[in-house]
Amino acid sequence: MNEASKASHIAANIKRLLLIVLGSCIFAVNIKTLVHAGGLLPGGFTGLTLLIQESFSCFFGISIPFSLINFTLNAIPAVISFRFIGRRYTLYSVLMIVLSGLLTDFLPAYSITDDILLSAVFGGCINALAISFCLFAGASSGGSDFIAIFISEKYGRDAWNYILAGNIVILGIAGWLFGWEKALYSILFQFTTTQLLNYLYRRYQKMTLFVITNHTHEVFEVIRINTNHGATVFHGYGCYNNAERDLVYSVVSGDEVRRVIPKIKQVDPAAFINVVRSKQVSGRFYLRPND
Repeated sequence: MNEASKASHIAANIKRLLLIVLGSCIFAVNIKTLVHAGGLLPGGFTGLTLLIQESFSCFFGISIPFSLINFTLNAIPAVISFRFIGRRYTLYSVLMIVLSGLLTDFLPAYSITDDILLSAVFGGCINALAISFCLFAGASSGGSDFIAIFISEKYGRDAWNYILAGNIVILGIAGWLFGWEKALYSILFQFTTTQLLNYLYRRYQKMTLFVITNHTHEVFEVIRINTNHGATVFHGYGCYNNAERDLVYSVVSGDEVRRVIPKIKQVDPAAFINVVRSKQVSGRFYLRPND
C-alpha cells in the first residue's frame, strides 16, 4: 500500500469514527429529550431496553442503567455479527452501542416539549438522522439490525418483517402495562423514523438504469468499475433522427446511482439516462459486503 492509499485509508477511518460519534450523540440526546418527554418506545433493542428499564422502575422500584441492559441484549447478536457479517462493521457498531448507551446514562433528562405528538414526529426524524449517520459510517445501531442482516445474508430471506413483528410485540406489552396512548404514539415515532431512513439511506433499494448511448463499452465500464454490476445491451434506433442507438440496461443499488450518473455523463455527455426504482429483483444481484 503506497502513501496515498494509506492516507486515504486513514482519512476514511477518521470519517467513520466522526460519523459514529456524531450519530451516538444525537441518538442519546434524542432519547433524553423527546423520547423521554413523550414516554415513547423506539423500535428494536433500544425500545426493549427502555421497556425493561421502565418496568423495573415502576414495579420493583429498581433503577437499572440504560447501558447495562442494552449491552447485555446486544452481546449475543454482536458475536454473531462479528463471525458472519463483518468484523469492522461489528466493531464500529459496538462503538455506536457503547457510546450511545453511556451518553444516555450520563446526560441529564431535559423536556423540550410537553406535546407527545411533536415528540413522536420530531423524535422520529432525529432518530432517523442519528441512525443514518451510523449507516453512512458502515455500521449499525446494533440489536435487531444485526439479526436482520444476518438472516438476510445467511439465508437470503427478508427479515425486516420479523423485526416489525417483534416491535409490535414490544409495543403491545408496553400498551398493556403503561397505557395504549403512548404505545400508539410510539408507532408514529417508528413510522416517521422508517420513512425518513428510506429517503436518507438507499443501500438496500434497487434502481434500474436505462442508458441510451453510442459509447456502449465506456458506459458499461463505468457501471462495472463503480458498482461491480453487469449490464445488458439492446440495439435499436432513434425514431427522431433514424440513427442507430444502444440501450444499456443495468440494476444497481440506490446509493450507487448518484455516483454513477455523473461518471456516465463524463464518458458520454449526450447520453440519455432514465432511472426507475425496482420493487423486486429475482436472480443474482451483487450487494457490497460489510467489511
